[in-house]
Amino acid sequence: MADRVERLTNLLALLLETPRPLSLVEIAGELDGMYPVGLSARRGAFERDKAALREIGVPIESEIVPGGEYAGQSRYWIDRARYELDDLELDRDEMRALQVAVAATRSRAGSDSAQLGLWKLGGGAAGETSPVVATMPSSPALAPLRDAVSRRAVVRFRYRDVDREVEPYGLLLRDGFWYLVGFDRVRDDRRTYRVDRIAGEIEMGEGGSFERPRIDLREAVPTDPKLLGTQTGHVAEAVVWISASRAAAVVREVGDDRVVRRHDHGAVEVTVPCGNLDAFRSWVLGLMEYAEVLAPDEVRAEMISWLESMAGAR
Repeated sequence: MADRVERLTNLLALLLETPRPLSLVEIAGELDGMYPVGLSARRGAFERDKAALREIGVPIESEIVPGGEYAGQSRYWIDRARYELDDLELDRDEMRALQVAVAATRSRAGSDSAQLGLWKLGGGAAGETSPVVATMPSSPALAPLRDAVSRRAVVRFRYRDVDREVEPYGLLLRDGFWYLVGFDRVRDDRRTYRVDRIAGEIEMGEGGSFERPRIDLREAVPTDPKLLGTQTGHVAEAVVWISASRAAAVVREVGDDRVVRRHDHGAVEVTVPCGNLDAFRSWVLGLMEYAEVLAPDEVRAEMISWLESMAGAR
Protein backbone atom coordinates (compact mmCIF):
# COMPACT_ATOMS: atom_id res chain seq x y z
CA MET A 1 0.00 0.00 0.00
CA ALA A 2 1.29 3.45 -0.92
CA ASP A 3 2.53 5.94 1.64
CA ARG A 4 -0.41 8.21 2.51
CA VAL A 5 1.40 11.46 1.70
CA GLU A 6 2.27 10.07 -1.73
CA ARG A 7 -1.32 8.90 -2.23
CA LEU A 8 -2.72 12.29 -1.22
CA THR A 9 -0.33 14.03 -3.60
CA ASN A 10 -1.30 11.81 -6.51
CA LEU A 11 -5.01 12.15 -5.68
CA LEU A 12 -4.62 15.93 -5.68
CA ALA A 13 -2.85 15.80 -9.04
CA LEU A 14 -5.45 13.49 -10.58
CA LEU A 15 -8.42 15.61 -9.49
CA LEU A 16 -6.70 18.76 -10.69
CA GLU A 17 -5.93 17.37 -14.12
CA THR A 18 -9.09 15.41 -14.94
CA PRO A 19 -11.22 17.02 -17.69
CA ARG A 20 -14.38 15.50 -16.14
CA PRO A 21 -15.53 14.42 -12.67
CA LEU A 22 -14.37 10.96 -11.60
CA SER A 23 -16.07 8.28 -9.53
CA LEU A 24 -14.26 6.49 -6.70
CA VAL A 25 -13.92 3.40 -8.90
CA GLU A 26 -12.22 5.48 -11.60
CA ILE A 27 -9.99 7.21 -9.05
CA ALA A 28 -8.86 3.89 -7.58
CA GLY A 29 -8.21 2.60 -11.09
CA GLU A 30 -6.07 5.60 -12.02
CA LEU A 31 -4.13 5.40 -8.74
CA ASP A 32 -3.53 1.68 -9.18
CA GLY A 33 -2.44 -0.03 -5.97
CA MET A 34 -2.76 3.07 -3.80
CA TYR A 35 -6.19 2.28 -2.35
CA PRO A 36 -7.41 -0.93 -0.64
CA VAL A 37 -9.15 -3.52 -2.79
CA GLY A 38 -12.14 -3.96 -0.47
CA LEU A 39 -15.00 -1.57 -1.24
CA SER A 40 -15.58 -0.54 2.39
CA ALA A 41 -11.90 -0.05 3.17
CA ARG A 42 -11.39 1.85 -0.09
CA ARG A 43 -14.31 4.17 0.66
CA GLY A 44 -13.04 4.79 4.18
CA ALA A 45 -9.51 5.61 2.98
CA PHE A 46 -10.84 7.92 0.28
CA GLU A 47 -13.12 9.79 2.68
CA ARG A 48 -10.18 10.35 5.04
CA ASP A 49 -8.04 11.59 2.16
CA LYS A 50 -10.80 13.88 0.92
CA ALA A 51 -11.25 15.34 4.40
CA ALA A 52 -7.48 15.89 4.76
CA LEU A 53 -7.28 17.77 1.47
CA ARG A 54 -10.31 19.89 2.26
CA GLU A 55 -8.84 20.69 5.67
CA ILE A 56 -5.81 22.33 4.02
CA GLY A 57 -8.04 24.34 1.69
CA VAL A 58 -8.26 22.16 -1.43
CA PRO A 59 -11.72 22.77 -2.96
CA ILE A 60 -12.82 19.21 -3.83
CA GLU A 61 -16.20 19.36 -5.53
CA SER A 62 -18.67 16.48 -5.89
CA GLU A 63 -21.83 15.70 -7.80
CA ILE A 64 -24.27 12.79 -7.86
CA VAL A 65 -25.06 11.19 -11.20
CA PRO A 66 -28.81 11.76 -11.69
CA GLY A 67 -29.64 8.92 -14.09
CA GLY A 68 -28.45 6.07 -16.26
CA GLU A 69 -26.54 2.97 -15.18
CA TYR A 70 -24.38 5.04 -12.81
CA ALA A 71 -27.32 6.81 -11.14
CA GLY A 72 -26.63 7.66 -7.51
CA GLN A 73 -22.85 7.45 -7.79
CA SER A 74 -20.76 10.39 -6.59
CA ARG A 75 -18.11 11.91 -8.82
CA TYR A 76 -15.31 14.26 -7.78
CA TRP A 77 -13.04 17.00 -9.15
CA ILE A 78 -11.13 20.09 -8.00
CA ASP A 79 -12.11 23.60 -9.02
CA ARG A 80 -8.76 24.81 -10.35
CA ALA A 81 -9.87 28.44 -10.44
CA ARG A 82 -10.41 28.34 -6.67
CA TYR A 83 -7.28 26.28 -5.93
CA GLU A 84 -4.58 27.98 -8.00
CA LEU A 85 -3.12 31.42 -7.46
CA ASP A 86 -3.49 33.99 -10.21
CA ASP A 87 -0.55 34.20 -12.59
CA LEU A 88 1.87 36.75 -11.12
CA GLU A 89 3.97 36.71 -14.33
CA LEU A 90 7.29 36.31 -12.51
CA ASP A 91 10.29 36.23 -14.83
CA ARG A 92 13.19 33.77 -14.46
CA ASP A 93 15.34 36.09 -12.32
CA GLU A 94 12.44 36.84 -9.99
CA MET A 95 11.72 33.13 -9.56
CA ARG A 96 15.41 32.49 -8.87
CA ALA A 97 15.35 35.21 -6.22
CA LEU A 98 12.38 33.45 -4.60
CA GLN A 99 14.33 30.19 -4.69
CA VAL A 100 17.21 31.78 -2.79
CA ALA A 101 14.83 33.34 -0.27
CA VAL A 102 13.06 30.04 0.38
CA ALA A 103 16.34 28.18 0.74
CA ALA A 104 17.64 30.84 3.16
CA THR A 105 14.59 30.72 5.42
CA ARG A 106 13.64 27.03 5.27
CA SER A 107 16.25 25.73 7.70
CA ARG A 108 15.54 28.52 10.22
CA ALA A 109 11.78 28.68 10.13
CA GLY A 110 11.24 24.97 10.70
CA SER A 111 8.26 25.07 8.34
CA ASP A 112 7.50 24.14 4.73
CA SER A 113 5.00 26.98 4.25
CA ALA A 114 7.40 29.08 2.16
CA GLN A 115 8.16 26.13 -0.11
CA LEU A 116 4.47 25.37 -0.57
CA GLY A 117 3.85 28.96 -1.57
CA LEU A 118 6.72 28.84 -4.05
CA TRP A 119 5.28 25.71 -5.66
CA LYS A 120 1.89 27.37 -6.06
CA LEU A 121 3.67 30.19 -7.86
CA GLY A 122 5.31 27.68 -10.19
CA GLY A 123 8.78 27.51 -8.60
CA GLY A 124 10.78 24.29 -8.64
CA ALA A 125 13.20 24.60 -5.73
CA ALA A 126 12.38 21.45 -3.83
CA GLY A 127 14.81 20.81 -1.01
CA GLU A 128 12.99 17.83 0.49
CA THR A 129 9.73 15.99 0.04
CA SER A 130 6.93 18.20 1.32
CA PRO A 131 3.39 17.47 2.46
CA VAL A 132 0.31 17.51 0.27
CA VAL A 133 0.93 19.97 -2.54
CA ALA A 134 1.43 19.85 -6.29
CA THR A 135 2.33 22.15 -9.10
CA MET A 136 0.26 21.06 -12.06
CA PRO A 137 1.60 22.62 -15.26
CA SER A 138 -0.77 22.38 -18.19
CA SER A 139 1.81 20.54 -20.25
CA PRO A 140 0.66 19.56 -23.74
CA ALA A 141 2.92 16.51 -23.42
CA LEU A 142 0.77 14.80 -20.76
CA ALA A 143 -2.12 13.76 -23.03
CA PRO A 144 -0.02 12.07 -25.74
CA LEU A 145 2.21 10.44 -23.16
CA ARG A 146 -0.76 8.98 -21.32
CA ASP A 147 -2.11 7.72 -24.63
CA ALA A 148 1.24 6.16 -25.48
CA VAL A 149 1.47 4.46 -22.08
CA SER A 150 -2.00 2.93 -22.43
CA ARG A 151 -1.38 1.83 -26.06
CA ARG A 152 2.19 0.64 -25.43
CA ALA A 153 3.43 2.86 -28.23
CA VAL A 154 7.04 4.04 -28.52
CA VAL A 155 7.46 7.82 -28.31
CA ARG A 156 10.15 10.09 -29.75
CA PHE A 157 10.93 13.52 -28.36
CA ARG A 158 13.69 16.04 -27.65
CA TYR A 159 15.00 16.21 -24.07
CA ARG A 160 18.03 18.23 -22.90
CA ASP A 161 18.92 18.81 -26.58
CA VAL A 162 19.11 15.05 -27.23
CA ASP A 163 16.71 12.99 -29.35
CA ARG A 164 15.05 10.20 -27.34
CA GLU A 165 13.24 7.04 -28.40
CA VAL A 166 11.42 5.68 -25.38
CA GLU A 167 9.15 2.79 -24.44
CA PRO A 168 6.88 4.62 -21.94
CA TYR A 169 6.10 2.57 -18.82
CA GLY A 170 4.08 5.14 -16.89
CA LEU A 171 3.70 8.64 -15.44
CA LEU A 172 4.12 9.58 -11.80
CA LEU A 173 3.79 12.82 -9.86
CA ARG A 174 6.65 13.45 -7.46
CA ASP A 175 7.38 16.69 -5.58
CA GLY A 176 5.07 18.75 -7.74
CA PHE A 177 6.28 17.54 -11.16
CA TRP A 178 5.20 14.84 -13.60
CA TYR A 179 7.84 12.27 -14.55
CA LEU A 180 7.81 9.77 -17.41
CA VAL A 181 9.42 6.43 -16.61
CA GLY A 182 10.48 4.40 -19.61
CA PHE A 183 13.16 2.48 -21.48
CA ASP A 184 15.42 4.48 -23.79
CA ARG A 185 16.08 2.27 -26.81
CA VAL A 186 19.09 4.22 -28.03
CA ARG A 187 20.87 4.20 -24.67
CA ASP A 188 19.64 0.71 -23.74
CA ASP A 189 18.71 1.84 -20.24
CA ARG A 190 15.68 2.74 -18.16
CA ARG A 191 15.42 6.51 -17.72
CA THR A 192 13.22 9.08 -16.00
CA TYR A 193 12.22 12.32 -17.75
CA ARG A 194 10.59 15.39 -16.25
CA VAL A 195 7.61 16.01 -18.51
CA ASP A 196 7.75 19.82 -18.48
CA ARG A 197 11.32 19.66 -19.85
CA ILE A 198 10.33 17.76 -22.99
CA ALA A 199 10.85 20.11 -25.92
CA GLY A 200 8.69 20.31 -29.01
CA GLU A 201 6.25 17.74 -30.36
CA ILE A 202 6.00 14.12 -29.27
CA GLU A 203 5.97 11.56 -32.08
CA MET A 204 4.08 8.34 -31.36
CA GLY A 205 4.60 4.97 -33.02
CA GLU A 206 2.27 2.02 -33.46
CA GLY A 207 0.44 0.60 -30.46
CA GLY A 208 1.50 -2.70 -28.93
CA SER A 209 5.13 -2.24 -29.99
CA PHE A 210 6.66 -3.34 -26.69
CA GLU A 211 5.86 -5.33 -23.57
CA ARG A 212 5.66 -3.32 -20.37
CA PRO A 213 7.56 -5.01 -17.50
CA ARG A 214 6.08 -5.38 -14.05
CA ILE A 215 7.44 -2.25 -12.41
CA ASP A 216 6.49 -0.15 -9.39
CA LEU A 217 6.72 3.43 -10.63
CA ARG A 218 6.99 4.68 -7.06
CA GLU A 219 10.30 2.85 -6.75
CA ALA A 220 11.46 3.91 -10.21
CA VAL A 221 11.21 7.60 -9.30
CA PRO A 222 13.33 8.43 -6.21
CA THR A 223 11.67 10.04 -3.19
CA ASP A 224 14.80 12.13 -2.58
CA PRO A 225 14.52 15.14 -4.94
CA LYS A 226 18.33 15.28 -5.17
CA LEU A 227 18.23 11.88 -6.93
CA LEU A 228 15.60 12.77 -9.52
CA GLY A 229 16.97 12.67 -13.05
CA THR A 230 19.73 10.19 -12.21
CA GLN A 231 20.05 7.35 -14.70
CA THR A 232 19.61 3.72 -13.70
CA GLY A 233 22.59 2.24 -11.92
CA HIS A 234 24.36 5.58 -11.54
CA VAL A 235 24.11 8.03 -8.66
CA ALA A 236 25.85 11.35 -9.23
CA GLU A 237 27.25 12.53 -5.89
CA ALA A 238 28.96 15.61 -4.57
CA VAL A 239 31.25 16.10 -1.58
CA VAL A 240 30.06 18.92 0.65
CA TRP A 241 31.86 20.49 3.60
CA ILE A 242 29.56 21.22 6.58
CA SER A 243 30.56 23.50 9.44
CA ALA A 244 30.71 22.24 13.02
CA SER A 245 27.55 24.16 13.95
CA ARG A 246 25.47 22.25 11.36
CA ALA A 247 27.37 18.97 11.24
CA ALA A 248 25.23 16.98 13.66
CA ALA A 249 21.95 17.93 11.97
CA VAL A 250 23.24 17.15 8.48
CA VAL A 251 24.69 13.79 9.53
CA ARG A 252 21.32 12.87 11.03
CA GLU A 253 19.71 13.78 7.70
CA VAL A 254 22.06 12.01 5.29
CA GLY A 255 23.28 9.17 7.56
CA ASP A 256 26.64 8.26 9.11
CA ASP A 257 27.58 6.17 6.08
CA ARG A 258 27.82 9.34 3.97
CA VAL A 259 30.45 10.98 6.19
CA VAL A 260 33.78 10.78 4.33
CA ARG A 261 35.83 12.93 6.69
CA ARG A 262 35.54 14.36 10.20
CA HIS A 263 37.65 17.40 11.05
CA ASP A 264 39.15 17.91 14.50
CA HIS A 265 37.19 21.15 15.02
CA GLY A 266 33.85 19.40 14.41
CA ALA A 267 33.21 20.06 10.72
CA VAL A 268 32.44 17.12 8.44
CA GLU A 269 32.58 16.28 4.75
CA VAL A 270 29.64 14.28 3.41
CA THR A 271 28.62 12.81 0.09
CA VAL A 272 25.21 13.98 -1.18
CA PRO A 273 23.25 12.92 -4.31
CA CYS A 274 23.27 15.63 -6.96
CA GLY A 275 21.56 13.96 -9.92
CA ASN A 276 19.01 16.78 -9.76
CA LEU A 277 21.10 19.96 -9.65
CA ASP A 278 18.11 22.20 -8.87
CA ALA A 279 17.23 20.19 -5.76
CA PHE A 280 20.89 19.82 -4.74
CA ARG A 281 21.49 23.54 -5.14
CA SER A 282 18.44 24.33 -3.02
CA TRP A 283 19.68 21.96 -0.29
CA VAL A 284 23.11 23.60 -0.21
CA LEU A 285 21.65 27.12 -0.25
CA GLY A 286 19.48 26.17 2.72
CA LEU A 287 22.66 25.72 4.76
CA MET A 288 23.87 29.20 3.77
CA GLU A 289 27.49 29.93 4.78
CA TYR A 290 27.68 26.68 6.74
CA ALA A 291 28.18 24.52 3.62
CA GLU A 292 30.62 24.45 0.70
CA VAL A 293 30.62 22.20 -2.36
CA LEU A 294 34.09 20.62 -2.66
CA ALA A 295 33.71 18.13 -5.51
CA PRO A 296 33.26 17.15 -8.27
CA ASP A 297 34.74 20.14 -10.06
CA GLU A 298 31.86 20.50 -12.54
CA VAL A 299 29.23 20.63 -9.78
CA ARG A 300 31.28 23.14 -7.77
CA ALA A 301 31.74 25.27 -10.90
CA GLU A 302 28.01 25.14 -11.68
CA MET A 303 27.21 26.25 -8.13
CA ILE A 304 29.64 29.16 -8.33
CA SER A 305 28.36 30.19 -11.76
CA TRP A 306 24.74 30.15 -10.57
CA LEU A 307 25.54 32.26 -7.49
CA GLU A 308 27.49 34.74 -9.61
CA SER A 309 24.59 35.03 -12.04
CA MET A 310 22.26 35.72 -9.13
CA ALA A 311 24.59 38.40 -7.76
CA GLY A 312 24.85 40.00 -11.19
CA ALA A 313 21.06 40.08 -11.59
CA ARG A 314 20.64 42.40 -8.62
